[in-house]
Amino acid sequence: MVRVRFAPSPTGYLHVGGARTALYNWLFARHHGGQFILRIEDTDRTRFVEDAVEDIQEGLRWLGLQWDEGPVFQSERLSIYREHVERLVAEGKAYPCFCSPERLEALREEQRRAGKRPGYDRKCRFLSPEEREKRIQAGEPHTIRLAVPLEGETRVVDALRGEIVFDNRELEDIILLKSDGFPTYHLANVVDDHLMGITHVMRADEWIPSLPYHVLLYQAFGWEPPVFAHLPVILSPDGKGKLSKRHGATSVREFQRMGYLPEALRNYLALLGWSPGDDREILTLEEMIRLFDLDRVRTAPARFDYQKLLWMNSVYIQQMDEEELVRRVRPFLEEAGLSGPDEDVRAMVRLLRDRVKTLREFVEFGRYFFEDPTAYDPDGEKKHFRDPQAVAERLRLLLSRWEGLERFDAESLERTLRALAEELGVKAGALIHPVRLAVTGFRVGPSLFILLEALGRERVLRRIRRAIAYLEEKVAHEL
Repeated sequence: MVRVRFAPSPTGYLHVGGARTALYNWLFARHHGGQFILRIEDTDRTRFVEDAVEDIQEGLRWLGLQWDEGPVFQSERLSIYREHVERLVAEGKAYPCFCSPERLEALREEQRRAGKRPGYDRKCRFLSPEEREKRIQAGEPHTIRLAVPLEGETRVVDALRGEIVFDNRELEDIILLKSDGFPTYHLANVVDDHLMGITHVMRADEWIPSLPYHVLLYQAFGWEPPVFAHLPVILSPDGKGKLSKRHGATSVREFQRMGYLPEALRNYLALLGWSPGDDREILTLEEMIRLFDLDRVRTAPARFDYQKLLWMNSVYIQQMDEEELVRRVRPFLEEAGLSGPDEDVRAMVRLLRDRVKTLREFVEFGRYFFEDPTAYDPDGEKKHFRDPQAVAERLRLLLSRWEGLERFDAESLERTLRALAEELGVKAGALIHPVRLAVTGFRVGPSLFILLEALGRERVLRRIRRAIAYLEEKVAHEL
């Protein structure tokens, strides 16, 4: 059975790069009827972020990537790693290193000055067993290092990149167990992948330099390694480097707070390095599960295009069931302190869904469904309230006619407005634009008369009266 894992380190929040790695593993497991395991690699206590574990889990849940096992915390498995590293030491495949951090830093500085590649000089590798035991018994702090072969090559077949060859002379004796008893990523990663029966390791290509050490560890333990597949890096929109915070939002929860739909982000991330085999861009989760496999994953870096994601999010908003969209929008309204009956929320969703790109924009552009505008768009005011006396008079005439309407519906409102415009000898826009500004505070928006019908007689007339008073006050100040 296929068994894959997502193994983030809680040194930060769930990045979209990590989310894509999780998504590919999850899709691969579902495609092959396998299992997806969540493992938290929390052995780096110096960089541990307190709420990162919760953020990672909530981000995965929000994306719909529920795990089958876990979360497994490496910090709770220290005795397992120590047991395995002691086995390597006993077999001469690892050794204790007593070099202090100060000596190692001085060594690296000396190597840099000499133009050499920084690395451990294996000073402790050839200590006698007696010397090692004496220093351990004396309580001297030490780490455990892997005794990397000094000659030959380490060959690995990557499922995406083919065979990769590493010259063992270029490798160093990496630390497996730190002096505080915590394992390094290399040891814990390999031990856990083996004990958990992981069949495929799909991870970011930044881990390729670690690959020879992991293969050597598998060999040292006498274990069969899993299939490795190193995924392409996600670049910034300009393609000049890795995606980072300076380019915009990068964490999954940031996109959630900004009003992106998990379906849209998931769909977009799937296509950052993978193709369904045709030109389709909008894919259901079921389609992704059915089509996903490693043979369609590319190795070339993928650029993160914020505008493309925004477009995709707008498509999902337009296609979503109305009641479901209402449910998704409500938390954003509540966060903004806005509330209203379901019919108002539905009306807002119905009229704005083709105009917004995020859930948060429903709040930004639809506040007037729940509260009277407290100000008018400055550009709209300059253009449509330019002659306050004339505009006030037109609105007053329109108000008197709308007050007497038997039916306050879109057809009646439009017919009455256009008839008045014709009587006054002005274009209909001379009334339409000021009305929109008066009622919503915005100079653009959905079809005005349908909007007015949705808002209802009481709100519309009240807001027009308020606008007339505002315009009359402007006239008074100008005199």
